[in-house]
Amino acid sequence: MRYVDFVDLSHRPSDDELICDFFVEPEGISIEEAAGGVAAESSIGTWTELTTEKPYVKRLHATVFEVDGNNIRIAYPPDLFELGNMPNILSSIAGNVFGLGALRNLRLNDIHFPTKILGSFEGPRFGVDGVRKVLNVMDRPFLGTIIKPKLGLKTKDHAEVAYEAWCGGCDIVKDDENLSSQRFNVFEDRVIETLESRDRAEEKTGEKKVYMVNVTAETKKMLERAEFVEDHGGRYLMLDILTCGFAGLQTLRNNGFSLVLQAHRAGHAAFTNDHKHGISMRVIAKVSRIIGVDQLHVGTVVGKMSETRQEVLENIKALKSEMNGLKAVLPVASGGIHPRLVPALIDIFGEDFVIQAGGGIHGHRDGTTAGAQAMRQAIDAKNKGINLEEYSETHRELRTALNTWT
Repeated sequence: MRYVDFVDLSHRPSDDELICDFFVEPEGISIEEAAGGVAAESSIGTWTELTTEKPYVKRLHATVFEVDGNNIRIAYPPDLFELGNMPNILSSIAGNVFGLGALRNLRLNDIHFPTKILGSFEGPRFGVDGVRKVLNVMDRPFLGTIIKPKLGLKTKDHAEVAYEAWCGGCDIVKDDENLSSQRFNVFEDRVIETLESRDRAEEKTGEKKVYMVNVTAETKKMLERAEFVEDHGGRYLMLDILTCGFAGLQTLRNNGFSLVLQAHRAGHAAFTNDHKHGISMRVIAKVSRIIGVDQLHVGTVVGKMSETRQEVLENIKALKSEMNGLKAVLPVASGGIHPRLVPALIDIFGEDFVIQAGGGIHGHRDGTTAGAQAMRQAIDAKNKGINLEEYSETHRELRTALNTWT
């Protein structure tokens, strides 16, 4: 089969086919031939006709069924893929095709998974409703923070910063993505001391608190760390899903831990930032949800991250829309957030999300506890329908924050 043989604009995909939406820019060939090249190289074809091709193989070819300018849609027969094997699926549809010399640019904008493939994965264990039950927070967004500075604090100081944040009103305290088990802050010691701080904060505030420890490592080590967290009374863990890989994520999810799983997207911009080439964050969100994360960073719109409002809304939709009964995943807004941005964030995300502020809490001039209080006050003001400036007249911590971040 030649590249053009993979194009059939009269084809109507069946419900059991996997469908991909691509943006394609050819290099020296027509859009139809380029589209056929993507379909061929991501299924059964190659650059030349083959003597080894058997008639029964042809039924497995992918088909370009829509070409709209540079946007194309390709349908893949389900038998091309091994059920429950996301690396296999992505190695096909998001593999060598990105390196084809006949393409100037190629971007995978979306994947639509058929029911049979979706049913072969575990999906989220907790999801939005489960996280609300864990934290007993039912009527507002969750408030989280990242320990800052992200690296360098010794274990004792790390645990104390966490305690101050919880006492100020944070529900969640999270390691940053590059804190692992460095000599200045060894993983096991950090888990023990920070969970002790959590217990003290719960006793003082009467609220449920969680510590989101980063377990990212080689897969076997990651499983050992997750077990350590669970054995010591932890309720949450976090991993960097792109740097440890979707296979590592799937192994961790399928291992039976009763721990809420937050996915950090460290490195995503290497795939997502170029709107003509790479993979959209929407695809990463869908894949992560299918494998089984409970929370995922999706951008902020109003913070320091680069995504547009439309992109963030698409990411949120990928986490929450109906998908074969999979539980909805909790979006996380993180990056350059401070109290003044809270009303806009709630307008964008709704109520079911995590507001995760690092510098916007620890950068408060009166310290971490005051910074957390200011964030909770901003959430309360929005929920009560009161303007932040007006609310800050009787809430000193919020007033200081608004004066700091104008």
